Order: sequence, then C-alpha cells, then structure tokens
Amino acid sequence: MLATLVRSASSVSQAPLKLKDASAQLLPPIPLYRALLRSHRALPEEMRYIGDSYVKAEFRRTRGTDNPIHIIGFLSQWKVYLDEVRGQTGRASGKGARPFSGRPLNTEFFEKLSDEQAGQMYELMHATRDIWKTPDELEAQAVQQEEGVATEDRKTGKE
Repeated sequence: MLATLVRSASSVSQAPLKLKDASAQLLPPIPLYRALLRSHRALPEEMRYIGDSYVKAEFRRTRGTDNPIHIIGFLSQWKVYLDEVRGQTGRASGKGARPFSGRPLNTEFFEKLSDEQAGQMYELMHATRDIWKTPDELEAQAVQQEEGVATEDRKTGKE
C-alpha cells in the first residue's frame, strides 16, 4: 500500500505543468474585460452597476502586475466568474437571457479569506442588504415606516 501511495504521489509531482492547456482557456486581459462587462448586461440594473464598478476597479488595480503567477491566477478566476455568469444568464449558449439568481458561498471560501477580505465581504453584505428585497419585503417595510410616522405624529399631537 505504501509503495502505491509513493508511486502515485511521485507521478503527480513529476507530471509537467500544462500551461498551454490552462492558457487555452484563458482570455487575454482586454477581451476578458470586455466580455465581463458585456455579460453584466443580463443582470438587473443595480447588480450590473456593482459588477461593472468592481470589474473596472480590479482590472485597474492589477494593471501594473508583472508576476506571471498572479496574472494567470487573476485571469483564470475572472474567466471562471465569466463562465458562471454566462451559464446562469443563458448568454453562453445564445439562449434568451434568464434572470440571474446567484449562488450561496461555501464555507471553504470563507476559510481561505484573510481578515481584511472577510471584513470587505461583511461590508459588502451590509451595503447590498437593502438593494435585494422582494416586492413583498419592500411593501412590508413601507407599511412599517408609515405606521412609525403615524405613531410619531400621535405622540407629538400632529394630525
């Protein structure tokens, strides 16, 4: 059993890295950037604004990066995101656009975040909380606000 594990481990570590296969799926930065902004057209207006702003800021921040490992990681992760948005909105296969539903983040993702990144995710969660309410939630919130105003008016004696 031990010899099998050693042989399996050595074959994995000695296998050549196939950058050609990896880069075949990657897009150059500018076409990827354009494709990302184009894919956001299928999103609701608020999500599109947030997504476009974030993409633009991230690409600006990494413009001067020279490390090839960082560049490949950056491009590959954005390509994964692009494929996911295209798949969820139906744009990859040329079908009509479907509403974007998103997906929950798994716990492994959160475990890999630095403290600063976790803080940014927390701030993003609070900044977007009120944007994505259903019409029923918005109506209930409006009714609560109206009742609150009426209660305040009664306390102060206003009609």
